[in-house]
Amino acid sequence: MSSKGTKVADIEEGGKVAGIFLVKEMSLGETRAGKPFLRLTVMDQSGEIGGPVWEDAQKLAPHCQPGSFLQIEGRGENYRGTPQLRINRLQPVPADQVEPADFMPSGDFDRQQLSEELHQLIAALEDPQLARLLRHIFNDQQLARRFTTAPAAKSMHHAYLGGLLEHTVAVARLALAVCQLYPDLDRDLLLAGALLHDLGKTEELTYEGYPFNYSNRGRLVGHLVIGAELVASRAAELEDLPSPLLERLQHLILSHHGRHEFGAPTLPMMQEAFILHFLDDLDAKVNYCQRLRRQLKEPGYQWSDYQRNLERFLYLPGHGHQAPEPEAAAPLVAEDKPPEPAPTTTDHGDEGCATTASGDEEKGGEPGRQHDPPPPEPSPRQQGLWG
Repeated sequence: MSSKGTKVADIEEGGKVAGIFLVKEMSLGETRAGKPFLRLTVMDQSGEIGGPVWEDAQKLAPHCQPGSFLQIEGRGENYRGTPQLRINRLQPVPADQVEPADFMPSGDFDRQQLSEELHQLIAALEDPQLARLLRHIFNDQQLARRFTTAPAAKSMHHAYLGGLLEHTVAVARLALAVCQLYPDLDRDLLLAGALLHDLGKTEELTYEGYPFNYSNRGRLVGHLVIGAELVASRAAELEDLPSPLLERLQHLILSHHGRHEFGAPTLPMMQEAFILHFLDDLDAKVNYCQRLRRQLKEPGYQWSDYQRNLERFLYLPGHGHQAPEPEAAAPLVAEDKPPEPAPTTTDHGDEGCATTASGDEEKGGEPGRQHDPPPPEPSPRQQGLWG
């Protein structure tokens, strides 16, 4: 196995870079003078970074396809406020010479611990029929392995190995919290829906290698329908599971994107379905913001780049920013009498190829390239990317 070398997270402006990276994206462009160049985005488990290749672009392009590995030598730069990699030399690396886990994105959590919590949440179901159904589904070792390995999305949120598990457990936690605030909700139906809402992503996405992609079934059918069908097929293997209960559970799965234009075959028609939709979207957006924050090097609140996925800029605290110490929260359960009001206070307060650069290239930019606005695309929800 070849040594990984420099990690993306350790690349600093002016710092030397020598390591193996996975190609996430590659495009071929031209300067105003008609000279071809490559635009690469490379990554490892710690992050991703972009950079141009000015020399021998057409020769090197076949070796720089997404999913390929490259040994890169160069230096870290900063171009218009964005970290960039100045690539001086690159060489392809055979896939069997690297450890894929060093390059695949993953979350900052203990997958085994989350798996145990998933089963604790299933055990918290008091409805015997729902508990029996979920045990039957998640006791399937092959399905459980896929469920705990899969990402939750191709790129938008929880887009890393184990992301589906992390997202599911988070939505289930939120569901239990909401049920404390609204005790008239069908707690077990909402909890079961939270645990099963993205089950279809185990078949919708391919994640054996990177970049993640959609399976044929995933594109043609989609994870909402796949999930509802999986639940129905597993329910059919059990005796005497009430049909009305199964219908309600399938409704939560099929409607959790909230609107037809967001990919939902049916709209939420139960209060638990509305809540599941909002909780799913909440956790997805928070995860997106948290991942974006890790790219902000400076402390304090600052503006992100324009986020086309959200059609806006975001104002976020930089990585490592310490939030103010929260005041003690009131209990979620009802009390015999309202609490005393808090006193008012005032806060005071192939062969490696060396490359060279000149002109705009020396500054890290694309020489003579016009930065026209990108063409409009369907919204992330229309593409089914957020759910």
